[in-house]
Amino acid sequence: MECKVPYLNLIETELQLSYSQNSEYLVIDLFAGCGGFALGFEAIGFKTIGYEILEDACGTYRYNLHSPCHQVNLTPLSILETRSVTSLQDVDCIIGGPPCQPFSVGGHQLGLKDSRDGFPTFISTVRRYRPQLALFENVRGMLFRNKVYFEEIVEAIQGLGYIVEWQILNAADYGVPQKRERLFCVAHKGGWKWPEKTHFTTPYTAGEALEELAFSVPQNSKFLTPSMDDYVKKYEIASKCVKPRDVHLDTPCRTVTCRNLSGATGDMLRIRLPDGRRRRLTVREGARLQSFPDWFKFQGSENSQFNQIGNAVPPLLAKALARSVKAYLNSECQQVQKVRQSSQYTQLSLDFAIDFVENPVRKNRKLQRRGVATDAE
Repeated sequence: MECKVPYLNLIETELQLSYSQNSEYLVIDLFAGCGGFALGFEAIGFKTIGYEILEDACGTYRYNLHSPCHQVNLTPLSILETRSVTSLQDVDCIIGGPPCQPFSVGGHQLGLKDSRDGFPTFISTVRRYRPQLALFENVRGMLFRNKVYFEEIVEAIQGLGYIVEWQILNAADYGVPQKRERLFCVAHKGGWKWPEKTHFTTPYTAGEALEELAFSVPQNSKFLTPSMDDYVKKYEIASKCVKPRDVHLDTPCRTVTCRNLSGATGDMLRIRLPDGRRRRLTVREGARLQSFPDWFKFQGSENSQFNQIGNAVPPLLAKALARSVKAYLNSECQQVQKVRQSSQYTQLSLDFAIDFVENPVRKNRKLQRRGVATDAE
């Protein structure tokens, strides 16, 4: 059943943190960023521990959440500092957003050739800690040009004794005022249920999220210059845009990314004021469109904050997934389900994952033997 309440009330009430110090379940959050994924899980009552390479993102995570975030460059050989963890059984769930640049269009979809690939690390961590469930998020492009590699990842996780399922979820279906489609993949032992859509027919609009901010001129606002307006107009004509590539207040906005938040022209995320001027979004406006409550404060420079926001899993969507995770962990009977296996999958071993980090030349030879292209397409 869908229930529409004022957007700001929704994110304030849905994303309140539980102050219980005795959480039943522990979640390891890999490539944690600023904590968007973790915020959704902590709002349900999970205890999270984050691991992230960027100092500002770690600072944001620690400042806003109840949990530590270790600044570390994760590799397949990383031994995680978990402090409260005394045995492998203490890790109930592993979540994460392995760097998506190897699979996104903007990142040239280099896949295994990209040193930013975080999947060998994710798989080796699942192998080491054997959680009851593991969940990762990535761009939908992973299912296209890098489909062979995605199938390899799936087979590797299946080889650890898990059932693997995936879906492309649209954040707008879960209360986020943004048409953001991302791939979510879950490894479980049987009995997993994807969260039901809560706002499929009644999505929140950008106007409902921004409210008065959409008509304001904050201090230090960044406006498009006349030459930028001309550039945008020519681009829109060339690409046959039906509607200007601005924020339209009567619908969910386009996908919030680092690039269109921090770009000089604020591509696709510009606000057109009543007087005709176009201005770029502020940090707080971008955060609202990602479903971060106004109390959530970001650390670092403006560009760093934009990057943290654009890379985050929207907390409202994260909470919907966290509900399903909690229901799964609470279930008394997890029946093993038979999942159709693709004959095209090839095994991704831990040795292969380590080779990727330590020996790129050997990695390319292995890929060639496996029939995976190693040159840019």
